[in-house]
Amino acid sequence: MFPTPIEKRTVPVRGAYVIGVILLLVLWLLPMVAILSTSIRPASDISAGNYWGMPSHIALAENYGEVFNPERSPMLRYFINSTVMTLPAVFFSILFSSMAGFALAIYPFKGRIALYAMFIAGNFIPFQILMIPVRTMFVKFGLFDTITGLILFHTAFQSGFATFFLRNFIVELPFSLVESARLDGATEPRIFFSIMMPLLRPALASLGVLLFTFIWNDFFWALTLVQSDAARPITFGLSALKGQWLISWNLIAAGAVVAALPSVLVFFILQRQFIQGLTFGGVKE
Repeated sequence: MFPTPIEKRTVPVRGAYVIGVILLLVLWLLPMVAILSTSIRPASDISAGNYWGMPSHIALAENYGEVFNPERSPMLRYFINSTVMTLPAVFFSILFSSMAGFALAIYPFKGRIALYAMFIAGNFIPFQILMIPVRTMFVKFGLFDTITGLILFHTAFQSGFATFFLRNFIVELPFSLVESARLDGATEPRIFFSIMMPLLRPALASLGVLLFTFIWNDFFWALTLVQSDAARPITFGLSALKGQWLISWNLIAAGAVVAALPSVLVFFILQRQFIQGLTFGGVKE
């Protein structure tokens, strides 16, 4: 069998493997540790060059309180904007893409393969070339600089990948379930919502984690389609924490932790379903 399981390798190979894993883990965690430690340091430590030593005192409440200080930056407004934008965009992306994936997987209509190929091809288009036409279209239809516009854009933009993702899961499900439901008199909407959606729960959870992370962390399209603080997401909050003459790295680090925390929480809440969704259909009986 190739490759040979690490448990069956020689002792030197196993030792080198363990050391390599530890070194890679340390290198991977080092930036996170640096951000977390900086977020609780006072500004005086950073000015004095104390980046990796013990903080002179823990400034946890001071730094994180300053991040959400309305007089310092509209970070709280950005956080609310990101929440209002991300949750509906994820919901509608999953809803529409699951419907499209169901149709592409179940109904043998003419042009199905060509339509499915279009969903796949859309994922390979560099999104930067869409910046000018999308911005022009949003200005024309009055959606520029609005949270509604961001919700509509992310719903449409993520639906291609989400449809491709869910269609492959639905194809793996036994078609006999659909046939049996039809023989029992179930309508197509009932088959979709009562049979398919519960079976797709692991896939929907894993897709929800991915879409939440993509949309919440988006900066490029927020920079392109938003102009005022009324609609800016939290990715703009970090730049707002920069001073005019001095950059407060402790506040920027605290803001980065706040911006990353929702994505981390969503992953840990849906961790089991996320792993089940990624391994769904990986083993054939």
